[in-house]
Amino acid sequence: MTVTIPSPPPLRAGRLLRELAGMGAAAAGLLLRAPSLARLPRGGGAPVLVVPGFGAGDGSTALLRGYLGLLGYRVRGWGLGRNRGNVGALIPRVTELVAAAAAEEGQPLSLVGWSLGGYLAREAARERSDAVARIVTFGSPVVGGPKYTATAEAYRRRGYDLDAIEAEIAARERVPITVPITAIYSRNDLVVSWRACIDHTSPQVEHVEVRSTHLGLGVDPEVFRIVAERLSR
Repeated sequence: MTVTIPSPPPLRAGRLLRELAGMGAAAAGLLLRAPSLARLPRGGGAPVLVVPGFGAGDGSTALLRGYLGLLGYRVRGWGLGRNRGNVGALIPRVTELVAAAAAEEGQPLSLVGWSLGGYLAREAARERSDAVARIVTFGSPVVGGPKYTATAEAYRRRGYDLDAIEAEIAARERVPITVPITAIYSRNDLVVSWRACIDHTSPQVEHVEVRSTHLGLGVDPEVFRIVAERLSR
């Protein structure tokens, strides 16, 4: 399927301030909705792995992991330090991590990923569907990689061929992801084009729209609600 996707401009001062303002609003909403979030279905000890986005580490997902832990999930971060975006090297590492964790737990994991972390979670599930029960992503570019993000020009200046990366991603899609996927996206995302978050190939994908900015997704109460409800299925 051919999809026309505009690339967001670089995240300079004005757009960055909008992203940060959205993050602040989401965090305030999280406090207000904490009582209702605490009443969502319990995890019953089910294992969950949370993968951070580009440039971030496990600290960026600490609130979400803490929340899921309070609901009774056995939650782990990826433990690989900062996500530096070397996708070719990270896919096998995350796949190995997922397989080892599933073997340790004695059951498949649910995977939750923010932005690039969601893409890595998807690719691990593509490689080892036996080790994955479900995937939930938010703000994750599943089309084009960095091509349809605010970092596109920075990648080009570093010598990356974004068209080649997009073609490689499309080639991987020929092997479908067979586990259920919930893909959360926002039209207010100034980092990743929301159209690049729409999965046109996976047979069991559900798309859910929220209003958060990209940086706000990790503290947005609506994202927390969706993640908790989908994991409880």
